[in-house]
Amino acid sequence: MALEKKDLAMMREEYGSRELHRSDLSPLPMAQFAEWFNEAREVELDEPNAMSVSTIGLNGFPTARTVLTKFFDENGLVFYTNYESAKAKEIEANPRVCCLFTWLPMERQVRIEGIAEKVSTAESLKYFATRPRHSQIGAWVSEQSKVVSSRSLLLAKFSEMKRKFSEGEVPLPDFWGGYRVRPTKVEFWQGGQGRLHDRFVYDQLEDQSWEIKRLAP
Repeated sequence: MALEKKDLAMMREEYGSRELHRSDLSPLPMAQFAEWFNEAREVELDEPNAMSVSTIGLNGFPTARTVLTKFFDENGLVFYTNYESAKAKEIEANPRVCCLFTWLPMERQVRIEGIAEKVSTAESLKYFATRPRHSQIGAWVSEQSKVVSSRSLLLAKFSEMKRKFSEGEVPLPDFWGGYRVRPTKVEFWQGGQGRLHDRFVYDQLEDQSWEIKRLAP
């Protein structure tokens, strides 16, 4: 049953439990991101490392999906996927991506624009070794983004791969690995009263330094 238009119009939350000032910010965007991320962990938000990754589809339309960030430092964010997936093909054609973290209980968002590049095989292998065994096998099973006739077919293939790798370690698939998103622009958004949100954006300059500007809400 669809909601009435008036019902949707009345759905709103009032923000303003915190403020964000220029003096609060680190000079480096990923240092500021680390501070906010650690705060999100401290208040035990569900999966604070979940981020939406937007790419430009091969048909020209933007596409988005949620992935889990598995590592970050001053050089950017790392997530893992099948290199034959739709997102991987889109990144290969156009490596410009946008990542969005939404932490609504804290009235915060972080938007990161950057360039995606594959991480080294060694880095992918190091992370792959930490995954639960069933997740390792699952990486071999799923031809990500391709049409599959039924779930039973996936389960049958999972059983087959489970038998195949019944002894020893599960090897890293050559079609699976990580991407690092190197930021070129990072925006921090803090909800404000009367929808007067605090927004600050870090823009990377030609000399690789960062310029910080306040944006209108």
